[in-house]
Amino acid sequence: MNTRILTTLAAGALLAATAACGGQSLDDDNATAGTGSAAPAEVVLDQAPAEEKAADVINAITPDKDLAAKAAPSLKSGVLKVVSSMGYPPMELFASDGTTAIGFDPALARAIARKLGVKVTITDEEFNSQIPGVLTGRYDFVISSMTDTPERQGQVTFVDYVQAGAGMLVKSGNPAGIAGPKDLCGKTVSVVDNGSSMELAEGYAADCEKSGGKSVNVLKFPGDQEALLQVTGGRAQASITDFVVAASKAADPKLAVDAVPLDGTESPWGIGMKPDNKVLIDSVKGALDSLIQSGEYAKLLKAWNLEKLAVQSAVVNGGK
Repeated sequence: MNTRILTTLAAGALLAATAACGGQSLDDDNATAGTGSAAPAEVVLDQAPAEEKAADVINAITPDKDLAAKAAPSLKSGVLKVVSSMGYPPMELFASDGTTAIGFDPALARAIARKLGVKVTITDEEFNSQIPGVLTGRYDFVISSMTDTPERQGQVTFVDYVQAGAGMLVKSGNPAGIAGPKDLCGKTVSVVDNGSSMELAEGYAADCEKSGGKSVNVLKFPGDQEALLQVTGGRAQASITDFVVAASKAADPKLAVDAVPLDGTESPWGIGMKPDNKVLIDSVKGALDSLIQSGEYAKLLKAWNLEKLAVQSAVVNGGK
């Protein structure tokens, strides 16, 4: 699986990122040298990319000395290793250079890293590879618009960072007249494979069958962009995704799609970590709580017009 390491501006210089197999890091010596401590005085913290909407907020964040002192052993090299999946605006996307990660999830990852007094690398991986990458120790955590569900809690421990609902993308003008789940009976729907959208689609299909109607034909794809193409290309009448993503895409007139909310689907999204890494879980929870209490978290959300997704505190495994 080809992956792309996405590095940030460190000490004012843009670190190049190129496609590499297995997520090989391209960080410089300052980012990877083993210092034996994650103390902020020993690490030159990253600057956010210029195209990151929350860059000013991120760059103003200073380390929390107490959190940095208690940082997990995996962070003692001075680097937080993060995995995400680009192409899901406004949550995760590439900057104009095609390699640098921006969006709310990368912004929050950078903010957490600064609170903990460490640098950060963000690797682009296909969705289904992310949890295995965390469990094998390649990454410290995954932040990728991942719904916190009981099933996933059997693999990773989540620190929930937003509360979001689902939505549908349909062709502009909604020619198929899809206003809610019942309208999907007998229709073709595209989704990202193995995600919460797939679970919703399969649940709607079962409901259609129980009511005596035609089932939903569910088409599964590795990424959100492939799923969207099925709608614009006419193969599917709707694509189920997160509503914030649907609204972002509907705002682009070139795509000629409309966003339809799916009421009652709100659930927490979480930062996933290896369950036995208790210190890291506590560090990330502490950093997020610190960002919430300082108001910096709210500013990050506002920069990406996502204020409605705000949580009041960092909750561990809040998905039910």
